[in-house]
Amino acid sequence: LSSKPSITPVLYGYFRSSCSWRVRIAFALKGIEYEQKPVNLIKDGGQQLTDQFKAINPMQQVPAVTIDGITLSQSLAIIQYIEETRPEPRLLPADPKQRGQVRIICDIIASGIQPLQNLYVLQKIGAEKVQWAQHFINRGFEALEPILKQTAGKYCVGDEISMADICLVPQVYNAERFKVDMSQFPTIRRLNQTLTEIDAFKVSHPSCQPDTPDDLQA
Repeated sequence: LSSKPSITPVLYGYFRSSCSWRVRIAFALKGIEYEQKPVNLIKDGGQQLTDQFKAINPMQQVPAVTIDGITLSQSLAIIQYIEETRPEPRLLPADPKQRGQVRIICDIIASGIQPLQNLYVLQKIGAEKVQWAQHFINRGFEALEPILKQTAGKYCVGDEISMADICLVPQVYNAERFKVDMSQFPTIRRLNQTLTEIDAFKVSHPSCQPDTPDDLQA
């Protein structure tokens, strides 16, 4: 065996974490091979809460990625780093106005929806967690639907896959888990149906990761 240090990026994630899935999609779209080190958010009270993982990400959340000799956390920061260092195929449009639209969509999901229904918050909410998650996903999708109606072509912004699409698909997966009525959001539903047929979104799906439990495997 070679003693040379591995230059393969390492993703610390969890199969069902939507933020981890965003990074898996980005790696797949860019054709980047990477190693996965699963962090089980449920087992033993949550492996993300260990001192060992806290040294990797002080926020004690997934994903974290070691790449090019540094450790990055926060999914959008990771994806933007990948975009800036490995620009093809691009995940941000060339046109600044379209880039602005992509960032709006990403921020609505990454700041306005997902954090309010993530595992840590739902554990604090307790018995009302499904209604809580439904409320905040519905609220976010009610804003996204008219925006996407304006910006979408084949994908979220025009006809090129972007970071917006990377954020949308995992959030729709969460919506379906929490039994959100997607018939209210025809544009979101159409985009999701198109995107989930693309290989990069399939291979990165929570149902086929190294840490996916047997009963949830596709």
